[in-house]
Amino acid sequence: MSKSPKWRVMGLVVLVLLIWSGWAGAQPSPQHILIHMKTSLAEDDAQICAVPNVAWALVKAGHQVTILVDASAVTSVTKGFGWFNGIFRADSTALDRAALPERERKSLSEQMGVPVEKVPHNYGEYLNFLKKMGVEIYGNRTMMLLYKIEPSQVSSMVTPISLERMVALFTEADRIIVF
Repeated sequence: MSKSPKWRVMGLVVLVLLIWSGWAGAQPSPQHILIHMKTSLAEDDAQICAVPNVAWALVKAGHQVTILVDASAVTSVTKGFGWFNGIFRADSTALDRAALPERERKSLSEQMGVPVEKVPHNYGEYLNFLKKMGVEIYGNRTMMLLYKIEPSQVSSMVTPISLERMVALFTEADRIIVF
């Protein structure tokens, strides 16, 4: 993963979200935020790796968060896709194989006020961590079909949904963030 630009982008995103969610000490009313994750790990790791950080900051601020895995990002939550095309770990996803650097784990620990031992070690684990916090994670079933991905190949943390259900997610959200 690239070092400098990714960290600047992620730090800025988390800072903006924390400021937005707690502006001037006021308690904003909880909102339903949809994070539209559409760029695969192979295309731009800074995009997809910012998603869980933003989701965690939003949950911490009291918002309801849904992640929609769409477009090329569906390959990042599919077993056997990604780095080395799954040759070495065909039972894992690209996100499972993408480790969170120790300095990011320490930074998240400080920003979120949790012990570093509770911060996930890879991005697949991170999405599971968020799911346990109440984040809903869906995947575009039509995109999966286009990439010839069977539902059984998709990580169990992602629920494949129809285009009709996707429309509902977009129209029900108070805000939509796109990565």
